[in-house]
Amino acid sequence: MVGPAVFCILSYSIYQQIQRQPQWEESLQHIWDVVSWAKLKWGLLTGVLLLLNWGIEAKKWQIVINRIQPLSWYTSFKAICVGTTFAFFTPNRMGEYVGRVLYINEGQRVKAISLTLVCSMAQLMVTLVFGLVGIFIVKPVVEIQVGHQTAMLLQLLAYITAGALLIMSVLFFRLSRLIYWVQKLPMKAVIKEQIAVLDHFETNTLLRILLWSMVRFLVFMAQYFVCFKVFNVSLNVVDLFGAISVVFLILAIVPSIAFLSELGIRWKTNIEVLQLFSTNLVGIMASSLAVWIINLVIPALMGSLLLLNIRRFKYRQQKRRKAQQL
Repeated sequence: MVGPAVFCILSYSIYQQIQRQPQWEESLQHIWDVVSWAKLKWGLLTGVLLLLNWGIEAKKWQIVINRIQPLSWYTSFKAICVGTTFAFFTPNRMGEYVGRVLYINEGQRVKAISLTLVCSMAQLMVTLVFGLVGIFIVKPVVEIQVGHQTAMLLQLLAYITAGALLIMSVLFFRLSRLIYWVQKLPMKAVIKEQIAVLDHFETNTLLRILLWSMVRFLVFMAQYFVCFKVFNVSLNVVDLFGAISVVFLILAIVPSIAFLSELGIRWKTNIEVLQLFSTNLVGIMASSLAVWIINLVIPALMGSLLLLNIRRFKYRQQKRRKAQQL
């Protein structure tokens, strides 16, 4: 009964969050107006990009989690969806880790959370890199349209982003050193053993994860490109890249709880940045809502239904282990 209950709660939370946004009815009507046979090709492309987005994340997680427990890509994809469901109810999507590890054997779950952090670090590093590039694309426009003071704030954000990127890069490629210092802290031996799984990560593996993270970021860009085409938001490729990179950078550093504030923060951030390049505010809001539904709502609803199958998955795993022992 957990799955249907979560599905109902999640659906109500989504409804409540949409209702709290200004001009939500106009944005939904705008989405409905463009849903036609003429736009069907864009809708199909959006569906492909949804699968590609979460499929890439599933691949990343499969790469790291295979260090402790082999998982098929399909099982990894299901874990990603369940993680998205849990992320919907927790600050800064922290529940995503808990949801994913439900597919991992109980004795390995802390290790799985530690490994999941590697995927998150890689995606954040890519966001910082593209965000830094985006700031330098957006800054001249901000200086002309908004003023020198706001442009200086962007410059400060660029310095902070560059500093954070440098620190994270050192930590990412020197995980063994980080684990060495963490294990010096006073903590239980069992916890030290669990986080030791991060030691001796091959550089090639870390580079693969970073590459997949970069491809996933470009998929995000493609999603916005499609939605802007559908809702008639006119931006050239360079402006779109710069603006969306800054949007994702801000969304990465602003705390939020998905079912309480993420849509509002996303809506506000998109409007503030994208109105520098387009006056179609309704189209911007409709695009933001569409991307939010594609990237978070649909996978979260799928994950809530997949909760029904987790017990069955565990039962099959136990039978397989017993068969191997005989």
